[in-house]
Amino acid sequence: MITVEHLTKSYRGVTVVDDVTFTARPGRVTGFLGPNGAGKSTTLRVLVGLSQATSGHAEVLGGRYADLPNPGLEVGVLLDASAQHAGRTGREVLTIAARTMGLPASRVPAMLGRVALSEREGERRIRDYSLGMRQRLGIATALLGDPEVLILDEPANGLDPAGIRWMRDLLRDFADQGGTVLLSSHLLHEIEVVADDIVVIGNGRIVAAGTKQDLLSTAGTVVSSDDDTALARALADAGVEAAPSSGALHTSADPGQVGRIALAAGVALTELRAADSAGLEEIFLQLTATAQRDGNVPEGGAAA
Repeated sequence: MITVEHLTKSYRGVTVVDDVTFTARPGRVTGFLGPNGAGKSTTLRVLVGLSQATSGHAEVLGGRYADLPNPGLEVGVLLDASAQHAGRTGREVLTIAARTMGLPASRVPAMLGRVALSEREGERRIRDYSLGMRQRLGIATALLGDPEVLILDEPANGLDPAGIRWMRDLLRDFADQGGTVLLSSHLLHEIEVVADDIVVIGNGRIVAAGTKQDLLSTAGTVVSSDDDTALARALADAGVEAAPSSGALHTSADPGQVGRIALAAGVALTELRAADSAGLEEIFLQLTATAQRDGNVPEGGAAA
């Protein structure tokens, strides 16, 4: 369980995380979604004790991460796959982590195998790893202590399509076995496919939160015809707002209502469907429209 309550973080008088509250529950993948600079990484840094909250608090498994006696055995964390010692091998990185946690050396080859890094790749220096390989090694380190909770920031960066599919399956399996997953990303599709719950942040504030199904239920309808101008006019005359979206129209009305309006107006439809992911994308863009990439000033001056 992860609990964030009224969390606020300011740097040099600029508030980058503003009264953020959400919960990530066991047995579920919670997607933490927002554009670059929205405050995602800052929130995670506070959560794992790398930054101090200005006010509010963030807890993992009922307490502060910093108070856990051996945090790697309870919480697996991957915030930056590039922040690994370039001169060490993958095997050395995992061996040092295992010793720190008091784990047997046998965990190292087991974790390399779990993240599909070969024995030969385990002997290579990190400086010779691709970003995707560093991501896999970072995930292996997070999983090393068999934790109850995973906290991952942009774990799909650098992974090819097969690697992204592998990561999704791994996270789904982890959650299905009762684990808690908090997955931060600015990529809508990555979150949509694997997440059970979604938290959307923009300009440091939570703008939407709920189950994926709840958010999709508000996604509305995608509709098109041979004459979208006439269709839009018919919808407007019926009091239904519609906006252009990828060569069609998107509206918050349900498909049945849209179909009846088109029929009454004598407009033949070429497409009529629940918006689903297209609607979720539209919701995301609307909710985060005012979020500027450089609008926040996280610690060190980097985007969150």
